[in-house]
Amino acid sequence: MRQGAQGSADTGTPWAATASPAAAGPAEPAGSAPVPQQAGAVRGEHTHSEPPAPAVPVGPRARPVVQRASVRGQILDALRAALVAGDLRPGEVYSAPVLGERFGVSATPVREAMQQLALEGAVEVVPNRGFRVVERGVRDLAELAEVRALIEVPVMLRLARTVPAERWAEMRPLAEATVRAASTGCRATYAESDRGFHRAVLSLSGNEQLVQIADDLHRRAQWPLVGGGPGCRGRADLVADAHEHTALLDALVARDLDVVRALVGEHFAGATGAGA
Repeated sequence: MRQGAQGSADTGTPWAATASPAAAGPAEPAGSAPVPQQAGAVRGEHTHSEPPAPAVPVGPRARPVVQRASVRGQILDALRAALVAGDLRPGEVYSAPVLGERFGVSATPVREAMQQLALEGAVEVVPNRGFRVVERGVRDLAELAEVRALIEVPVMLRLARTVPAERWAEMRPLAEATVRAASTGCRATYAESDRGFHRAVLSLSGNEQLVQIADDLHRRAQWPLVGGGPGCRGRADLVADAHEHTALLDALVARDLDVVRALVGEHFAGATGAGA
């Protein structure tokens, strides 16, 4: 509940371990870029454990459109993870072609994913250069924490009054999963699990618009600060933050509104330190 600018300076960051053009095999035509996968497989290939996909007659334009959307979605997820992990650094400019080489894809899906991040406020377009990661300070996180509290605290209190204990018991595995994710020390892994817990709790309100808005604010709260700042906390801090989820569930089951209010408020105040 809580460089790479263009050119040679772009090499050497940890998340660049995704398949590169050399590892991906022969280059494919534009519009059918290889999809980065955990096992290193490339779109159009199959692993030894899977039979090749049967040939299915598809219209000449339908297949590339589906593939592009799939690649773009995977690249968007990877860029978001790199952003939270700090591998995309505030103030740095990244070009779509260079990032495409790192992921083993063409520049097009990277550019489309970066444009989505620009709409979300994570990056800004730099004409003829690429995309600069937005620089944020502690005040930005504090403002996000305040807005999140204004939205979520009243909802949590209402849920504490109305949701039966057995429904909160269903949330226990998600809370425990955040502790396991935090124990890895990986901020990106914890961030995804943390948002999953919050989404599940808020979904009990039955208000999908609220869930989407809260999730967007939560994601923004996880972006890195200039120079690292208090958002770069270690494994112990993440684990402590994750344990607040289980404490909150206990308070919700007990319908202890004062404790719920205090825990959520402290949690969001701590978000300026843990990015949770």
